[in-house]
Amino acid sequence: MALPLLPIPLLIVAVFLLLRAETRRPRHKPQIKLWKPLSTALVILIAILSFTQPMHVPLYSALVLIGLVLSLVGDWLLIDSDERPRLFVAGLSAFLLAHVAYIAAFAYAQIVRRTPFDLNRAALAAAVLAIIGMVLYFYLHPSLGNLRQPVLLYMTVISLMVHQAFSGVQLGGSLLAQPALAMGGALLFYMSDLMLAINKFVFDGEGEHNTIWVLSTYYCAQLFIALSASFVR
Repeated sequence: MALPLLPIPLLIVAVFLLLRAETRRPRHKPQIKLWKPLSTALVILIAILSFTQPMHVPLYSALVLIGLVLSLVGDWLLIDSDERPRLFVAGLSAFLLAHVAYIAAFAYAQIVRRTPFDLNRAALAAAVLAIIGMVLYFYLHPSLGNLRQPVLLYMTVISLMVHQAFSGVQLGGSLLAQPALAMGGALLFYMSDLMLAINKFVFDGEGEHNTIWVLSTYYCAQLFIALSASFVR
């Protein structure tokens, strides 16, 4: 397992430098355009290294890689979205497709692991996510303008991604098993996007400390999902 862990120190340094560039006023765009793609590329490398591990499943690793590459596209598009609003929808679309890839990956892992379906737990998770989603959407609704439909669609898909990850969790499992890492990654991704939406639409992107939490939880989420590819079996 040591090989997929090797890029993590470099990832920590890259994310730290990204946070420093993002929290400068004004934002240091040239440094952001260097450190943000590099950070995501290091997460992609971790997922690629899963192919060297005995517990990996090739299709799962491939689906996670697709999600991470789409995330890289989304990262790049969102850098200039404050100046070019159309890029926000394009970046949102890239992340939506990334979540679709993660949904497929998590579902396939459950087939491989022969995870039993728990209807009561699935229904409870769906209800909780639906309530959180509705409260958040109606909170953001006045500030969304013509982005209401794209944001609603994105919220639906990321909620499905979290639900799919939750469906694979079994009590008593290892924290280094795919279900636990996927669940942790999915929840952190949801938290990151929740804070991003509030920062963008409610505080108009002015929350400096919010940006730190958004990016920290985002890269932890992607790291957990990438590492999960090494522990599917």
